[in-house]
Amino acid sequence: MKRIVVIGSISMDLVVTSDKRPQAGETVIGESFRTVPGGKGANQAIAASKLGGTVQMVGCVGSDPFGQQVVKNFKRHDVDVTHVQIVQEEVTGTAHIVLAEGDNSIVVVQSANKRVVFTDEELEHLLDDQAFVLLQLEIPIETVKQVTAYCKEKGIPVLLNPAPSQPLPPEVIEDVTYLTPNEHECRDLFNGMSVDDVLKRYPNKLLVTEGVHGVRFHDGRDVRHVPAIRANVVDTTGAGDTFNGALAVSLIEQDDLETAVRFAVVASGMSVEGFGAQGGMPTRQDVQQRLERV
Repeated sequence: MKRIVVIGSISMDLVVTSDKRPQAGETVIGESFRTVPGGKGANQAIAASKLGGTVQMVGCVGSDPFGQQVVKNFKRHDVDVTHVQIVQEEVTGTAHIVLAEGDNSIVVVQSANKRVVFTDEELEHLLDDQAFVLLQLEIPIETVKQVTAYCKEKGIPVLLNPAPSQPLPPEVIEDVTYLTPNEHECRDLFNGMSVDDVLKRYPNKLLVTEGVHGVRFHDGRDVRHVPAIRANVVDTTGAGDTFNGALAVSLIEQDDLETAVRFAVVASGMSVEGFGAQGGMPTRQDVQQRLERV
């Protein structure tokens, strides 16, 4: 089976829960505070590993206690950390998350994640025809461009989750195999075009996640819709990352795209029923049992 190589961010999430989201200039009383491992890249790696994938994480952490904790967390979840670099002069990236009113607001500080850069020789050492690459946008955009171009040349499949939202060079969109924006990111990427029009332009490549409304993609003939499952929402942080990790696992097992999307939608829906980006991520057995009831 192909190995999933996640090239992306590794962070510690600093999570505050509150009944009310503060407005500009306002102070509110919170209910709780926790630190939990996160970062979009790390989250997707953990999700894929819990779902049975063979996963290698590629990224950077600082030499601080947060860095030590997140590396231990990878090992606990059977993620290969051979290519997680400790950057002495940086601190580990952080995400500052407010959970309020049934949703989250997040401020990301990149820190060591800005150091995720490669030479072409390093990429050649990292990637081969047994790799399936998973990317996000919490690392330098130049690195994303370099990796997607290299993978296109070598015929290595790439799944890019274009989050957090930012402009993408057209060649990156053309070079990736799969692109998974949410509806807001899709509008940003394609200058406000309707989702249906953009889906038709990128059949079997563009998959638009729409939260409680599920996922849409174009199969070359029609727009397909995979509905979300009903979930007892505790924490939506990491739902999109679970979707992407699950999608990668299903695709490397050579499932057809609709089957892979359905698997990923169920995994994502289950993830919001637990606390923390990684804490609610389901196992393969959990998802299979839920699929039998959908």
